[in-house]
Amino acid sequence: MRLVLQRVRRGSVSVEGKIISEISQGLVILVGVGPEDTEEEAKWLAEKCAYLRIFEDAEGKTNLSLQDVMGEALIVSQFTLYADTHKGRRPSFVHAAPPEIAEPLVETFAEELRTIGIPVQMGVFGAHMLVKIENDGPVTIILERESL
Repeated sequence: MRLVLQRVRRGSVSVEGKIISEISQGLVILVGVGPEDTEEEAKWLAEKCAYLRIFEDAEGKTNLSLQDVMGEALIVSQFTLYADTHKGRRPSFVHAAPPEIAEPLVETFAEELRTIGIPVQMGVFGAHMLVKIENDGPVTIILERESL
């Protein structure tokens, strides 16, 4: 799995012109799933996201986690994180998991965050979405863990 985490002041997802999910302070998490990814990996990454210290404390140091600041998560499935651009000018997405593998793992990832106590909003799997991100910092982190 590949994640792009963006620390945000706010974020939202719209489908067909209607806002369907929005958060205030927290993380917008773009989630890409590969064909060999597992539930164990999804759960490990969720825990990593919840406790990664990337929020500022009172002294301006990144000592606080999403859990510490009582932040929210907006999860958006994004197969394009597995784009292969080595040949030609059009990306190939053959390394992304098919929907029947990807969707349940994105749900597992979200459910694990909820279990930890993080409020979670979601995009719509497979839909054309407009994602608005007000990146704070900016802080953007790529997080990946190969299948266990």
